[in-house]
Amino acid sequence: MNQTPSDDAVSGIHESAKRLGIELDEAETRRWLEAMTQEPSAEVEDIVVDDQSGVFGHRVSMLDFSAHDLARFRAIGTIVELTGPDEVTEGALALSGSAAQSKIQTHPGDADFFQRFNIKADTREEACALLADLMKAKAVGWERGPTYQFIEAKWSSYPFACVRDGEQQKQGAPISWTLAEIKQGGIDVIVDGETRRLDWHELALEPGWCKLDWVVIDAERGRLTNASNVIDVTWEAPDGAIVALDGYLDAYFQEVYLDADDLPTFSKVVQHVSGDALDEYVESLEGEVRKYLVKHPNYGKAAKRMYNVFRLTGRHLDAAFVRELFDEPTTMLYQVWSLIGTLDNAVLPESTIPIETVRAQADDLVLTAVKALEGIEEAEVVGALLRLSEALESTDDLSGARAAQVEAAKTRVVNLINTFFRDRLHGMPSIKEYMDAFGEAEAH
Repeated sequence: MNQTPSDDAVSGIHESAKRLGIELDEAETRRWLEAMTQEPSAEVEDIVVDDQSGVFGHRVSMLDFSAHDLARFRAIGTIVELTGPDEVTEGALALSGSAAQSKIQTHPGDADFFQRFNIKADTREEACALLADLMKAKAVGWERGPTYQFIEAKWSSYPFACVRDGEQQKQGAPISWTLAEIKQGGIDVIVDGETRRLDWHELALEPGWCKLDWVVIDAERGRLTNASNVIDVTWEAPDGAIVALDGYLDAYFQEVYLDADDLPTFSKVVQHVSGDALDEYVESLEGEVRKYLVKHPNYGKAAKRMYNVFRLTGRHLDAAFVRELFDEPTTMLYQVWSLIGTLDNAVLPESTIPIETVRAQADDLVLTAVKALEGIEEAEVVGALLRLSEALESTDDLSGARAAQVEAAKTRVVNLINTFFRDRLHGMPSIKEYMDAFGEAEAH
């Protein structure tokens, strides 16, 4: 379904947005649509470098990126970036998710990073062993500081079904590691009633999904943020062949890379991305759309994924409509929802995050809710946030009670986000038809 920016079409979505209470800048929408419909050519490159800011990315991604907070993201990048010996490792760090769409998502949640990390080694086994060492060194070396606190790592996957801390784990599911477990070099699980040890380095041959998470303080704003880095690791063999260590080389349609000097590394690696990468990426996104529409309803998350599907598959008018939803006051609640968990992580016993920063962040969440809501919704969310704030302040061992308050506050906020996005998405006939198809497919 290839949509073109005709005057009637743009006027049509403007009227639909107005009817649904959405402020849509018609002139900006026309500019965006014209840029989106340009096909790559000698004049229009697939990868765009912004010489002024020194960032680069796919031309579609670059249309939604603003350099306004670039210095802040680069500062956080120094915390989350994986590094290794220059002679055998090279990387390219990027923003992803809402952070890479800062021109339209004016109320982003977390600071999500994505990194391509290439290891040169004689064998795959050597590359995997080095990655295990570097991941561990990063977590331990960046455990805590005045502006950051390490939370967890994702490293490898369960080689068999097992029970961990009383919870059933499926074979192939990613393994989460606390800092203490990383330092110990392993975790104990139960298999058929017997204790078995999962060793950090023995798991290295199947590194799986590699991810590192911190809570960081934005020094300029005095604000807390969840910061994560998903690391796509490749092995470069002596003959120049490049292989993804997890078996799949990620596409590059949603990242904005922070340093133009990393373009050679990026180019060398992504030339090995599958020729079907776009189709595979869209298929993966639509799998997540189905998940958030049917299996685990979350219309806000579904909307973010639908936007990326629409803008990459020629449904430009639908994308233009969804694009405007992200700037509405109610979407400020996404920050609230994300930061509730951040606050909980910031008050862990080993945290170095100052309690004054936690208090200020909790107060800011209340003010954000007041700005975004009114009436009974405002009263309910503010009440939940105040109860959460009291639980966070308690010096007693109230981890169970605090967890309940965290969950209650997040549930109330996500319900409001769901209602907002569901009503607006259903109000656009072409998008409603697209969404209904997932429900019909699931029914059959």
